[in-house]
Amino acid sequence: MLEYIGIGISVVAAICLGYLLGSIPRRRKMEQLLAAAREDAEQLKKEKILEGRQQVQELRDELEERAKRREEELARMEERILHREDRLGKKSNYLEKIEDSLRQDGEELEQLKEVGTRLLAEGKAHLEKTAGWSQQEAREQLLKLVEAESQRFFSRKVEEVEQRAKEEAKQRAARVIATAVQRYAAEYVEQNAVSSVPLPSEEFKGRIIGREGRNIKTFEALTGVELLVDDTPEMVVLSCFHPLRREVARMALVRLLEDGRIHPAQIEEKVQRAKARLAERIKEEGKKAAFDLGIDLHPELATLLGRLQYRTSYGQNQLAHSLEVSWIAKMLADELGIDAAAAKRAGLLHDIGKAVDHEVDGPHAVIGAELARRYGESPEVVQAILAHHEDVEPDSVLAILIQAADSLSAARPGARQETFERYVQRLHDLEELCRSFPGVQEAYALQAGREVRVMVQPERANDEVAAKLAYDIARAIEEELSYPGEIKVNVIRQTQFTESAK
Repeated sequence: MLEYIGIGISVVAAICLGYLLGSIPRRRKMEQLLAAAREDAEQLKKEKILEGRQQVQELRDELEERAKRREEELARMEERILHREDRLGKKSNYLEKIEDSLRQDGEELEQLKEVGTRLLAEGKAHLEKTAGWSQQEAREQLLKLVEAESQRFFSRKVEEVEQRAKEEAKQRAARVIATAVQRYAAEYVEQNAVSSVPLPSEEFKGRIIGREGRNIKTFEALTGVELLVDDTPEMVVLSCFHPLRREVARMALVRLLEDGRIHPAQIEEKVQRAKARLAERIKEEGKKAAFDLGIDLHPELATLLGRLQYRTSYGQNQLAHSLEVSWIAKMLADELGIDAAAAKRAGLLHDIGKAVDHEVDGPHAVIGAELARRYGESPEVVQAILAHHEDVEPDSVLAILIQAADSLSAARPGARQETFERYVQRLHDLEELCRSFPGVQEAYALQAGREVRVMVQPERANDEVAAKLAYDIARAIEEELSYPGEIKVNVIRQTQFTESAK
């Protein structure tokens, strides 16, 4: 046992001795590594310090360069300011010298005025003494000379005017004749705003009304026409100011009465068919009117012309009016020796704009002229359409002739429903409404009430107020007055200054 213990102690001692002998080289190696690391760190430190010093030096050089440039720039600015101050000082001295010179010149001018006035008085007295004439006598003699020269000048002008008048005599005579023709009269039956439809028997009134009034309500809703069922025996009345709607309702109601079956579905079908038939009838009416006059029209113009059959103006049928104007224009053209075909064509189309004036903004003459131009009418016919209500000045005898024919057809007794008293009252109301606005000096209704010109006081209304006033007057006319077509509102503001030169 002791032997084994001794052997173990020997082994342990041997192991410890071996470990001690092996750790000595490792320690030396670690010390060497540490020393090398210290040297590397020291070298790196020196390099970084050197690099930082270089960067600091570069920044310092850059800042010094900037400071130097800034100083140079400030020096240049200071030099410019000093140079400018020097120039301003010189200009100030120069202006002072000019002011002194002007003051001296003004004093000398006053002295010269006094001398000149004295010399003029002395010269005038000397001239009067030398010529033996006073100032009044000399003025009278000069006036005589000027009058004689003026007579010779104006005599030449009179001759030129007479020659020009002779050259224009024929055209002027034609204009006078065309404008003066005002003695035509013809009978005319006015169209009303209602249509009567006869019934086969009284029982149809109950069918038209329907259960709880559903048939009559459907009919009025689809057509836009008021259906009047009253005590009149075997008759109902269609009331509407729109002729096309009234005609559609009349055609549909006639078909319903023929069929005998009256209910909402049947009413809707008949109304749709009536609209289609009316569209075809409008085309046929336009073609027939053109054919009766021997005029070849563009298909679109013929359709628009047919619409006038269902358009009235103060109770006057517009297609009949257009046909009448066309015939009157042709007769006048024959008498005056101008192109009768162009006159007949312009008379037929003069109110074509009324077919679409509810769809397009503007006067119907302007709309009609644009339609005629679009569909190939001649410039002479287009201008006659445009000028027939003086929206522009007429530039031909044909245009004046169409104005005269239109006036003959529309203004003769019985052609239109509006009386002279109502017409004058409407113009008076229009002018009074415009005068009621503050700042309005005067108002004038022109072109049969289609235009109103409002004169404002310039000291009370500037341009912005005048523009606002035109808008307010137009809205007030729409709300308070009843009138056909449209009314153009022109607000005029004018300031005038007058002086006399002696």
